[in-house]
Amino acid sequence: MTDIEMLMRTIIEPLINHPEDVSIDQIETDEFMEYHLHLHPDDIGRVIGRRGRVIRAIRTIVYSARVQGSKRTRIVIADDRDEVE
Repeated sequence: MTDIEMLMRTIIEPLINHPEDVSIDQIETDEFMEYHLHLHPDDIGRVIGRRGRVIRAIRTIVYSARVQGSKRTRIVIADDRDEVE
């Protein structure tokens, strides 16, 4: 687990009701190091917040963390609606 993943978990887990359902996938592209955040469907709204304020604040903190290399960090909230019953 990378430092960015630990930072994201530290910020997100106290906000949600189902921290055991959180998973973060790291995907490397040409320009970005993407972190796909998979959440319980009931927690997605809590992480996004009203008008996206919470996720915007989380992104500000995570994006300001120093990473090695020239790639930028990106957080994506994965849409798992197809997998939900």
